[in-house]
Amino acid sequence: MAQAILAGGCFWCTEAVFHDVIGVSQVESGYIGGTVENPSYKLVCTGSTGHAEAIRVTFDPEVIAYGQLLDIFFATHDPTQLNRQGNDVGTQYRSALFPLDEGQEEEARLAIARAQAERAEPVVTTIEPVAPWYPAEDYHQDYWEGEGQRNPYCLAVIPPKLMKLRKSFAGKVKA
Repeated sequence: MAQAILAGGCFWCTEAVFHDVIGVSQVESGYIGGTVENPSYKLVCTGSTGHAEAIRVTFDPEVIAYGQLLDIFFATHDPTQLNRQGNDVGTQYRSALFPLDEGQEEEARLAIARAQAERAEPVVTTIEPVAPWYPAEDYHQDYWEGEGQRNPYCLAVIPPKLMKLRKSFAGKVKA
């Protein structure tokens, strides 16, 4: 098993996408890239800690490659928006990759180039150094499967992302 850390806006929304990907065994929402130890959701939401809302994906590289995960990541959020995704605004919603080794860093650069080749607008996704990972509070984990399906924000944002996943990566989606 391997892991990938991806930040693409609201972690509820990116978590929902990657739960449906074949080869992914776990998706954990959390915070990375900031200056405060053990930050809370409330504190991260202020934008003052430097953390990004992110997901840590555990996957089987024999089933799905890191580069394929990145292609899904770029297809299911807008990597051209600086420090925002839709109505979520602030550095905590930035598009960022946190490679865990040199191989992932090279794959991240290649994935950004592929994403840029598909768009006229500049891709602003950053590659940031790995930093301490802080799991989000329990109520954020598996959010879409529970509370999220009653949350108007999630109902507006997540289904279109899942439709993109199913349309563009049909062979990579769990039944």
